[in-house]
Amino acid sequence: MSTTHQRWFHRRGELTRDGWESIVDGSTPDWAHTGICVAQLTPGESVALSDPGVERIVVPLSGSFIVAHNDGGVRTRTRLNGRATVFSGPTDVLYLSSGSTAVIEGEGRVAVATSPTSIITPSRYIAADEVPVELRGAGASSREVHNFGTPSALDAARLIVCEVITPAENWSSYPPHKHDEHVPGRESRLEEIYYFEAAPVGGSDAGDSAAFGMFSAYSSPAGDIDINAMVRTGDIALVPHGYHGPAVAAPGYDLYYLNVMAGPDPERAWLISDDPVHAWVRDTWNGQGIDSRLPFTPETKGQH
Repeated sequence: MSTTHQRWFHRRGELTRDGWESIVDGSTPDWAHTGICVAQLTPGESVALSDPGVERIVVPLSGSFIVAHNDGGVRTRTRLNGRATVFSGPTDVLYLSSGSTAVIEGEGRVAVATSPTSIITPSRYIAADEVPVELRGAGASSREVHNFGTPSALDAARLIVCEVITPAENWSSYPPHKHDEHVPGRESRLEEIYYFEAAPVGGSDAGDSAAFGMFSAYSSPAGDIDINAMVRTGDIALVPHGYHGPAVAAPGYDLYYLNVMAGPDPERAWLISDDPVHAWVRDTWNGQGIDSRLPFTPETKGQH
């Protein structure tokens, strides 16, 4: 295993701290612009979001939650109805301004995407039926993207957040691409976090612990990175620079990842450059349709 692999890829449980299953934040070595907290809660348990100067998006992965938040002295309790699993379609989410503090309670798995900022943008609840659903790619590169935290869907200071569902045997984050140079109108500088989950396709008797996908990242002129990993539920990849992708769902197992991005550029924008060696692959999608298994919904999950 390479040194950069160990530095930028973390198995479930390796980042446990302060009641959270995983935490990435400003205390993570050589990490500055993004963060994530993941927790598994049982009834009666809670986790606190108390650090000032951090904007956040609360994302139910499975289960339902109550978020008690204080915005400039205004106290609110917001219910997140959530979903059964990340493969059950979009969830409602809650954007919390950098002036907020909060406590989350409920039952299930919850992720909180974060970015430090002094800019205060109003907190906002986004219902599941408001989440823009994008079917991206074609053929075996078809994937489903929930764009609840992208610039076109959410007014935020720095955060860019979305989640991607890749059906078994399909490829996503492909062609490999990067966003580590500031080239106005063409490419933006963004740190990125990948949080993964995987599950057997419907009708399988395989356990969830067997489910996996694959993920790669490799160096660009901006810096060295080398990740080639079998990924399972709870694993986290950090991409400070470099080309990243593909993320591949193994036959028999669907793959999910939550992307958290932010960077130092003045504009909040997701602008990428494909690896020129592989960019031609996009042309092969012409004339191909979207995978018929998409979009994922509670009704179709059992057919995947």
